[in-house]
Amino acid sequence: MRSIQAHAAGNEETLPKRFVFVVKSSGVDKYNLVPEGIENHFVHATTGKKLGNQDRRLGELVDVSLAGRKLPDKLAILEPFKAKTTIIQSLSGKTFSGNHTAGYGALSCHNSERVAIAPTVDCLLGQHLSTGPYAMYGMAMNGSLLEPGWKPEDTYCYPNISAARKGMPVAFQASPRKAFLELFGSAVATPEQRERKLALNGNLMDFLRDDARRIEKRLSAEDKERFSLYTDSFESLRLMEEKKSRLADRIKQHAPGLTDRYDSLSPSARIESHFEVATAALIAGLTNVITLRPDTLGVNYSELGLTESVHNLGHLQEATASNGWTGHQARAEVEKLHLSCIAEMAKKLERIPEGNGTMLDNTTIVYMSCYGGDHHASLTEWPFVLVGGMANKLRMGRYLEYPKYREKGHRTIANLYLTLMQAAGMPTPETFGQLDANLKDLDLTGPLHELLAV
Repeated sequence: MRSIQAHAAGNEETLPKRFVFVVKSSGVDKYNLVPEGIENHFVHATTGKKLGNQDRRLGELVDVSLAGRKLPDKLAILEPFKAKTTIIQSLSGKTFSGNHTAGYGALSCHNSERVAIAPTVDCLLGQHLSTGPYAMYGMAMNGSLLEPGWKPEDTYCYPNISAARKGMPVAFQASPRKAFLELFGSAVATPEQRERKLALNGNLMDFLRDDARRIEKRLSAEDKERFSLYTDSFESLRLMEEKKSRLADRIKQHAPGLTDRYDSLSPSARIESHFEVATAALIAGLTNVITLRPDTLGVNYSELGLTESVHNLGHLQEATASNGWTGHQARAEVEKLHLSCIAEMAKKLERIPEGNGTMLDNTTIVYMSCYGGDHHASLTEWPFVLVGGMANKLRMGRYLEYPKYREKGHRTIANLYLTLMQAAGMPTPETFGQLDANLKDLDLTGPLHELLAV
């Protein structure tokens, strides 16, 4: 309805805006993200070998159009969306250290691997943009990054990615089936069942809230502040169910089919199911921000003929994996699997008219890593692939490569997040997160002006 009203009023600015963050483990290789005809600063100038953590070679800002250029093999599946794709290289996040991951720091720009000490950008965007039941919804394979005897979890988990605020990490749903029932349960329920559930939840929440207030009277001032988080959650749960009930018809229209594939333990099937559920949730208006964690270091992509885990693939480099690929080739194939899901999501959003364009025009999908551009990253090179457009607020169809760490003109991942906030219409501070003391002589304020369309 918001889309129809905006179109009728000729006001494209009021169309819903959406974000999807796809945060993989073990880095996103940067050297194979350079399009045809652009000098690759991430390989040796004469040998062509990957530089790895030696970072980008010296050079000025690279800002070129993708039009007329062949995308690198890894991104070939995004060719139909080339005009709506932007590759960003050489942003740093140096102060966000951790054991194979920056944890919450990847999206909060704080040194915050295991403990949420600040809100993350996905949650901030969700709080600003989402009008549905969920400010932000997360899905992940499982919680632990390095886990022995890996298999997908079948319930909520905490992948240390997203936080609503300090001390409040977001639980991700690992099971596609449970995510389906949680998000689209109203689509398969009768009106009587929905009404009964709302009444039951309302009575239960009233009881819990009143009981909590009785307890609260006996608490100290400090404990009351902490306890209020629990009482606030009761009302939030009630509002969430009411919003889902009001969206029942739209949810029923766009809910995916519940199949046995949602119970598969195959990584690729699990990832595809997560993307399918996430796309439907966006279309149905259940949320405007989704964060997906497609794998962790213990995941074994046996369907690609690999016996090595993602963690072990990161250490292979030029050595050969079980199926004959080099470590670099294997990592690229894993990334292609993720990118194929992004392409499928983009295809579905592209089919749905919205205003004078499509849902994809008002959505930005962000493909990134929780730990820079290599398995054991230096965090001075953090690649991103953006697909969509954010209502023409972002310059898409570009290749942007910033100067090397500490060089004049270098920028950070915080500057990218400020750009996304500004494109979303959020009040934007000058800086975001903790500043890098090594870059005190550089301008770290504001958005990436090369990425903004206006």
